[in-house]
Amino acid sequence: MAVHDGAEILDITGPLSVFSAANSLHAQSGGAEPLYRIQVAGESSDAVVRTASGIRLLTDTALGQLSGIDTLLVAGGPVAKQAPQALVDWLRESAPLVRRVCSICTGAFILARAGLLEGRQATTHWLMLEELRAFSPNIDVQTDALHVKDGSVYTSAGVTAGIDLALALLEEDFGRDLALNVARVLVLYLKRPGGQSQFSTTLLAQIHEGGTLASTIQWLRDNHQRPLCNEDIAKHAAMSPRNFARVFKRETGVTPAHFIENIRLEAAVKLLEETTQVLETIARECGFQSGEHFRLTFSRRFGITPGQYRNRFRSDAWR
Repeated sequence: MAVHDGAEILDITGPLSVFSAANSLHAQSGGAEPLYRIQVAGESSDAVVRTASGIRLLTDTALGQLSGIDTLLVAGGPVAKQAPQALVDWLRESAPLVRRVCSICTGAFILARAGLLEGRQATTHWLMLEELRAFSPNIDVQTDALHVKDGSVYTSAGVTAGIDLALALLEEDFGRDLALNVARVLVLYLKRPGGQSQFSTTLLAQIHEGGTLASTIQWLRDNHQRPLCNEDIAKHAAMSPRNFARVFKRETGVTPAHFIENIRLEAAVKLLEETTQVLETIARECGFQSGEHFRLTFSRRFGITPGQYRNRFRSDAWR
């Protein structure tokens, strides 16, 4: 884990807790050697790093002293765009020698400064997505993902999404069962797929409470099961369809159709996790045109089918 002054402490401790818990479970099952050897590296050995929260960490080693790295994680933080140039230069030189390079949250800006995201898909904290796109136009910024893998480079979204990324790395290395057991140890209710939205429509509605479209957004949430067209929604908002579409995109960042799709998918995920209803019933209750339309929409958004999602992430998978 590469750290720097001003790093977000959860970017560091969250992912490392996943690997540490994996080591503990492995030892409990009789493993003689740890699955991961964890080091926190900074500009020098035994350096004091002051994190964004004020908590100070002591590095294990200097970046320049590291060799034989398998997985390199880079912490983000409020000042990630101004992280030391020495860290950026070291990343640029070291990345080709590492099996995989990963950024946590705004650590993506550090990878971008090192040229590691050029021509790649990547993500970061949802508040910084447009800044990342402007920072480096050659990055294919993914706005609807918790974490993204493009070749040997991985990026994750806001803060705790680094834990989701670490679980995905663990599953990649040692399988789903261990990743699920670690999630249980850390009291993570459910390990989410990387393609899941960074924030729910419920949160989005709360963000825009009191805005011009607050009542219409709530109306959409209450009526997502019925057929909805832009004209009907605009009428509810007392606007012309053209003006409504423009205002909605400005206030929410997405089109009305995309927002409705998010609501329906969010409702479907909940039913997949918590019920045994057949997919056609879920599709109907969530407002999709048909079971096939539901499957196609779900697969496009999450990269897996509804059935695959249910098999992997249903609540009773813990039992």
